[in-house]
Amino acid sequence: MFGPIGRAYVYRIYGLHWCLNIVCDAATPGSAVLIRALEPVWNLEVMAERRGQVRARDLCAGPGRLCQALEVTGALNGRPIAAAPFALNLGDAEPVIVGRRIGIRHGIETPWRFGRCGSPYLSRSFAGTTA
Repeated sequence: MFGPIGRAYVYRIYGLHWCLNIVCDAATPGSAVLIRALEPVWNLEVMAERRGQVRARDLCAGPGRLCQALEVTGALNGRPIAAAPFALNLGDAEPVIVGRRIGIRHGIETPWRFGRCGSPYLSRSFAGTTA
């Protein structure tokens, strides 16, 4: 998290699941964005095999599921997010919804959770405002 911006910060949570973050702010050391969910587009069969399921909606819904489906491990820590094996596609310019953070006990009031409005691929639905 303290490395160059645009790099992956990958770590284990609870000694069990990998989490993928993107280092994002050179002015504030230790700044990163946790990638909680994404819409799987390519290689759905491979992701389903890794996850042991076939429902596309659930393949990458949650940070642990996402890393398992994409085979993200600590070996990718520090790698540039704009280079292989990553393929970052922000999609269409659809409205982004902003809401309260989840999965934590402190600081939940800070609106640091962002998602594509109406996406069925979110790890959890949330009430928020459009950015």
